[in-house]
Amino acid sequence: MCGVTRLADALVAVEAGVDALGFIFHAASPRNIAPEEAKLIIEELPPFIDSVGVFVDKKRREVEEIIQYCRLNYAQLHGEESPKYCERLVRFAAPCQVLKAFKVHPELTAEDIEPYNDHVKGYLLDTFHKQMAGGTGETFDWSLVEKLRLQRPLLLAGGLDSDNVIDALSSVHPYAVDVNSGLEQEPGVKDHALIYRFVGQVRAFERGEKIKK
Repeated sequence: MCGVTRLADALVAVEAGVDALGFIFHAASPRNIAPEEAKLIIEELPPFIDSVGVFVDKKRREVEEIIQYCRLNYAQLHGEESPKYCERLVRFAAPCQVLKAFKVHPELTAEDIEPYNDHVKGYLLDTFHKQMAGGTGETFDWSLVEKLRLQRPLLLAGGLDSDNVIDALSSVHPYAVDVNSGLEQEPGVKDHALIYRFVGQVRAFERGEKIKK
């Protein structure tokens, strides 16, 4: 679950069964959080819950400082960061790992993604939007995923919610799903009932149970 700004939301998500919580360090986002606030939330998390920092074209040294300060497990890069940027971040921010996000549109190719294979743990595919780096609340054409021939685990994002996550899991078979605006009352404020419903559906799908949408 991404876009965490409140401890109460984080703890409910943990109780519901999420694997990781995302904190957005991007001033243009309505879900932006200060490193000091994120650190306080992360310090209250139980073991085995990963913390993910979301960054958009931020200077690498600044990203490294936030990673170390907040003790992040993953850095999720949503901008135009190069393979070399990812390589250096992995080297200097270890043991933090890197996830690279791509906005999916018909012109995106496997050749655009392939150079990152040696430097990232996974790829997050999100909805293309000219002005927004994420959190659009819109899905993209999932049929475009296959042609990208991803060589790392797929994290599917983009407009996911309790009404479409089963279709997403059935159609795309991602390693994980990333949810943000689909669980909100307003930007940065999560709806706890929606959290439980969303996570419950994902876990039921994993168990092979028949699910009512």
